[in-house]
Amino acid sequence: MEFSIDHLGIAVKSLTTAKSIYERLGLTVSPEETVAQEKVRLVMVPVGESRIELLEATSDDSAIARFIAKRGEGLHHVCMRVPDLAAAVAKLKNDGVRLVSEEIKTGAGGHRYVFVHPQSTGGVLLELVECGH
Repeated sequence: MEFSIDHLGIAVKSLTTAKSIYERLGLTVSPEETVAQEKVRLVMVPVGESRIELLEATSDDSAIARFIAKRGEGLHHVCMRVPDLAAAVAKLKNDGVRLVSEEIKTGAGGHRYVFVHPQSTGGVLLELVECGH
């Protein structure tokens, strides 16, 4: 399996408002899903072999709410599929790369994920998910 872009995460104030442009374009928007541990509600919009993830905060203390308060709505993260998430995390840790959390978590759609801190990626929050999940 190869590395590829899984999705682009976009922080929005309102899912209802944000998803309407994609629906107007004729794209299919997934049903809303909540990820309690991240304090977000989200939808996915398939676009070719990738997706756009629209993220709305469910709490004022969520990462998405803090992001919007500081920077406004917009690109929050880039998510890349990796062949072996545990191996990728171990290699990054061994190489001294800063992770937001070293714990592999389970999120939307049952995907296992981890975030790489922007200080280690040139300023962009990078999410890694395992292929086939």
